[in-house]
Amino acid sequence: MFAEIITIGDEILIGQIVDTNSTFIAKELNKIGVSVYQITSIQDDREHIINALKEAESRVDIVIITGGLGPTKDDITKHTLCEYFNDTLAEDPLVLSHIEELFKKYFSTPISDLNRKQALVPKKATVFQNNFGTAPGMWFMENDTAFVSLPGVPFEMRNLIKDAVVPKIQETFKRPYILHKTIVTYGMGESSIAEKIEDWENELPSFISLAYLPNLGKVRLRLTAKGNDNGLLVAAVEEEVKKLYTIIGDIIYGEEEDETIEALIAKLLTNKGLTLATAESFTGGKIAERITAIPGASNYFKGSIVSYATETKIKVLGVEESLVKKHSVVSEEVAISMAENVKQLLKTDFAIATTGNAGPTKGDSDADVGTVFIAIATPNGVFAEKFTMGNLRERIVQKSVNKAFELLQKEILKF
Repeated sequence: MFAEIITIGDEILIGQIVDTNSTFIAKELNKIGVSVYQITSIQDDREHIINALKEAESRVDIVIITGGLGPTKDDITKHTLCEYFNDTLAEDPLVLSHIEELFKKYFSTPISDLNRKQALVPKKATVFQNNFGTAPGMWFMENDTAFVSLPGVPFEMRNLIKDAVVPKIQETFKRPYILHKTIVTYGMGESSIAEKIEDWENELPSFISLAYLPNLGKVRLRLTAKGNDNGLLVAAVEEEVKKLYTIIGDIIYGEEEDETIEALIAKLLTNKGLTLATAESFTGGKIAERITAIPGASNYFKGSIVSYATETKIKVLGVEESLVKKHSVVSEEVAISMAENVKQLLKTDFAIATTGNAGPTKGDSDADVGTVFIAIATPNGVFAEKFTMGNLRERIVQKSVNKAFELLQKEILKF
């Protein structure tokens, strides 16, 4: 079963906003056995919308449209849907009542006629009440194809997808099962992994496919199984994962169901009752940012010192000035001192420290651009490793953050 997602709005096409709606919708559809065939972004233009609907109807079972449902004149989706389905608009009393209630509760300005027009919906549509906004969702069936129109505001759209659209799809269509299992590897490139697991990959069952997803220091291996027997899919995928562990178990650091390495570390630290601190230089707090993005991080993460300047490393972190002069601020010795000192200052079990040259100039060190040192302090000691991360500033930082998490996870697993 296939779906197409159509996002409407010039703001996407000119790069003013990023289309996060399609990503969310695709994930939710995949969970219930619906594969996304195509994602299309189009202008808020009558002819463009009609052509996109015709093309989508010819190739998929479900068409999901987001955007173009506002009260202003440039939002024409409802009128175009009426034209496409040979329909007319009519006021929905439940939608109108909901809009009036929203204005009473949350708006200081009085409701206008433009706002009331949000209650006009095509007569043929099944209406989904939007509990978090004024534009309702709408469902149409035409020639065995379902068309769903949703507001473009992400928060409103997500709630409608979960509370209304997904249940309606499950009720209307018989769907296959789609199962994903993602294995996370660190420390080996995509081509090297492919060579090691070539025989295993060639012998995968026909209903299981493999995708390589490389990203700055890590490669995710995603197994996807599709069929009508969920129990068979689960058993088959688990069996293949066991085989994979025997081949490359030394570089596997977790299994991911939309879960990041920092989320895996969070679980490890929480389950073991251990704590963490960070001292960051060229990474500028990005390690701490990813850690604190996880709910409950305060249970194990005690804080971070972003000692970007050499002076801050000395005066705040307590790195000896003589150490910096002797070895340079970008050195194994300074990284180790940073990790040891932040661990002592914040009284934690583990600490990460980063120092390096992300460019574009050499700064306070003679180290080449791309040279970084990452230190890990543990209950049993401290060590630092040197890496060369290329010459593009953003990639240097991202690769270093990923490598820091990789090194930390290895150490936590020893306890």
